Amino acid sequence: MKTLKRRRKECKTDYLKRLKLLKSGLPRIVFRKTNKYVISQYVTSNEAQDKIVFGLTSKELLKHGWPKELQGSLKSASAAYLLGLLTGKKMEKNKLDKSKVVVDFGMLRVLHKSNVYAFLKGLADAGVSVKCSEELFPDEERIKGKHLIEDFSKFFDKIKSSIEKL
Repeated sequence: MKTLKRRRKECKTDYLKRLKLLKSGLPRIVFRKTNKYVISQYVTSNEAQDKIVFGLTSKELLKHGWPKELQGSLKSASAAYLLGLLTGKKMEKNKLDKSKVVVDFGMLRVLHKSNVYAFLKGLADAGVSVKCSEELFPDEERIKGKHLIEDFSKFFDKIKSSIEKL
């Protein structure tokens, strides 16, 4: 009888997908969602040992002008887009190659026009080479936060320009 690895049983790791990512030899941009935030990490692997070069959470957006009263929406599509943009700018600042990276979503369900694709659009707008169809990205209104309870679009442009200055 074959025993499953603990992380596979807990639905945390897909070992077949991980093996393919490691065989590519390319650095990865890892995207994860928690109950409060979205997380982005730039990871390199050497002999199946991961090294995190840098990591960001959507909590970093508070430093760029995200309003404190809207902290509950730090996992929204707007936050995911801005985190993707911030990740791309951080790659540029650290002089990391933007043309050859693999985006790793792990065990997340990837649905069209979701936060995952908002993150990818942020990466693409920052100049990272991402192979993705434009029709999968969320609408501009959703990215700017017009769908939120409190219209976030008035803060969005200010935060985006703050990130682009980096």
